[in-house]
Amino acid sequence: MSRPQLEVADVFRDLDSSFIAALPAAQRRVVRDITACRTAALGGHLERCDQCGYSQVAYDSCRNRHCPKCQAAARAEWMEARAEELLPVEYFHVVFTLPEQLAPLALQNKRVIYNLLFKATSETLLEIAADQRHLGARIGFFAVLHSWGQTMQFHPHLHCVLPGGGLSADNSRWIACRPGFFLPVKVLSRLFRGKFIAFLREARKQDRLIYAGELALLANEQEFNSWLGELRGLEWVIYAKPPFGGPEQVLKYLARYTHRVAISNHRLLELKDNTVTFRYKDYAADHVTRTMTLGVEEFTRRFLLHVLPRGLVRIRYYGFLANCCRAEKLKLCRRLLSPEKTELRSVGATQPIDAEPAAEASRTACPSCHRGKMVIVEKIEALRGAGQKRVLSSTAGNTS
Repeated sequence: MSRPQLEVADVFRDLDSSFIAALPAAQRRVVRDITACRTAALGGHLERCDQCGYSQVAYDSCRNRHCPKCQAAARAEWMEARAEELLPVEYFHVVFTLPEQLAPLALQNKRVIYNLLFKATSETLLEIAADQRHLGARIGFFAVLHSWGQTMQFHPHLHCVLPGGGLSADNSRWIACRPGFFLPVKVLSRLFRGKFIAFLREARKQDRLIYAGELALLANEQEFNSWLGELRGLEWVIYAKPPFGGPEQVLKYLARYTHRVAISNHRLLELKDNTVTFRYKDYAADHVTRTMTLGVEEFTRRFLLHVLPRGLVRIRYYGFLANCCRAEKLKLCRRLLSPEKTELRSVGATQPIDAEPAAEASRTACPSCHRGKMVIVEKIEALRGAGQKRVLSSTAGNTS
């Protein structure tokens, strides 16, 4: 994919300093990091082609997990690990969404609500899957937290990716789900709603929730219980997408989905007259692509709605994919699956990953002669104030 002409960093550079100064510290840091990413502010290194001598400066990345430019490397590393874990079965994608009425409370209590969302979702999937009336198996899956819609409005939801089956209670066999069908979404929805509301009630009893501004009424127990009653009367949306065809399709999906931020640089179209124009898909109108224009401050406000609490893990693993038992359980799963399918897995899973070395080679290939390899010859210190970049160390030859 070609480098975008416009970046979120450009939008942030257009902000008034007083607007940035008024932001909470965590949001200021995100703005600062994204603005400095791959610029002299973070330092970098000088690269030279080992064949033709062509030289170029490459600046360091900020590595902030909210930065649109810093996700590719993290995604590639994560993908490589997941490729080794895929099973030769159909995979399913299920989305658990909180009602919009919960969004204001979630925005004020991100850490609490996000953790409750993971807890309610995981318990719901594990419990329904283990039920003999449904699958009757111990499943494994991972869940990815997203908090945005296409126009960056606050919309917390979890994307869960699950192999189509699980282990029997005694670990003696693999229990496959029906082709094209994993678990009934209405049953999942009812249990998910009940669990989340129960966990929310418990969080209130433990005094773990904040009620500020328009939510101040919820500090009253009677008002809070009445509000919970309204939530209980709503239909909580759980969406099961069409199943993946196999490991290759799963990896292609994961490659573009797991390490997203609120908006990618490639969706930005124009920065003009203190406004930003970007593309979005209108899912209510059959995925029609439209454009939206926002003021730079409103664009920034929406982007920063999705800054995660410090240390909060946004990709989590459950069941036989839990970190504590994943390697052992995956070996068992492969042993229980047929040899023919095991062979299918090894072929399908490696195909998308083969592209990774090619991508790495493209990043290190000389852009001038296309034959040589770019090697680091000097380190460049981060630019401070009005000072100039300073070479810290040299690893080859002179830089002239």
